[in-house]
Order: sequence, then C-alpha cells, then structure tokens
Amino acid sequence: MDDAARVLDDAEALPLPSQGIIDFRGLLQADSAALAVMIALKRRATAEGRTLTLRSLPEGMKSLAIVYGVEKLLEP
Repeated sequence: MDDAARVLDDAEALPLPSQGIIDFRGLLQADSAALAVMIALKRRATAEGRTLTLRSLPEGMKSLAIVYGVEKLLEP
C-alpha cells in the first residue's frame, strides 16, 4: 500500500501532457497502481478544465478498471 500511495504522490508532480493525450501503445501490462495514477491524472485534468484522453490502453488495465467499476473514468 505504501508503494501505491507513493506513486499517487509522485503523479501529482507530473505535468499533464500538453496535447492532452497519453498513448499506451507498446505498454504490455499495467497494474492497479498505474490505473490509480491514470484516474488521478484524469480527475486533475477535469478539475483544471482540461481534457485528458487515454489511448491504446493495455487489456490488463481495461480489465482492472472493469473489475473495480471505474471503466467510465478512463473514457475521453
């Protein structure tokens, strides 16, 4: 749990992409910490009045989002 909290804290320091797109092409797998970071970044973008689009999500991340009931949060 400490790792997930640290990852979320680190994500707060990440700048949002200037184009508003994160492309996961080439990423083969991702865990729940990666999912948490993407949700946090999407929420931050919304709070800042910006759009953040996630492209080419790995199937594993999509599956985790469905299991956790947060798949709608990953949509554009």
